[in-house]
Amino acid sequence: MVGRRPGESREEVGFELLDAIAEAEGIPVKSVNFKSLFGKGFIGSVPVILAKPQTFMNVSGESLYDDLDLPLAKLRLLPKGGHGGHNGMRSIIDRFKGSRDFPRLRIGIGRPPGKMDAANFVLASFNRPEREELDFALQRGVEAVRILVLEGFNKSATFVNTAKSMEQLS
Repeated sequence: MVGRRPGESREEVGFELLDAIAEAEGIPVKSVNFKSLFGKGFIGSVPVILAKPQTFMNVSGESLYDDLDLPLAKLRLLPKGGHGGHNGMRSIIDRFKGSRDFPRLRIGIGRPPGKMDAANFVLASFNRPEREELDFALQRGVEAVRILVLEGFNKSATFVNTAKSMEQLS
């Protein structure tokens, strides 16, 4: 089962999804290069590289990111877009010389309740119901990446963007 490490913070959700993909596809993520821990392997017959940034959070977009502006456990696959105020995404757009033309799978971590500071919120752990919803989303995220790699963006976007939540499927 994905997400077996309860108590991880919201800022680590992107890592959790990458770990779930690596586990599902049998890709060890242990090499160090590109300011990341990375692993090479295959999804089906397609070669892939999985990378976990080892940079500061504000430049983590050199590799991946989560999303404070999406509801908890909501997945969204977009063909391109801006940084949405996310410093990590701002850094990757800068690395691509301003190009925003690359797909991104976003996973929501929700908004801070009330007047809670956003920095404290992203460092907070999940409660049990949030963890269950997130684990469900991580499983869907693994499937979304498989579809993206093997069948293309449009099919994966349809799978992700029309998905029902765990509660809607119960």
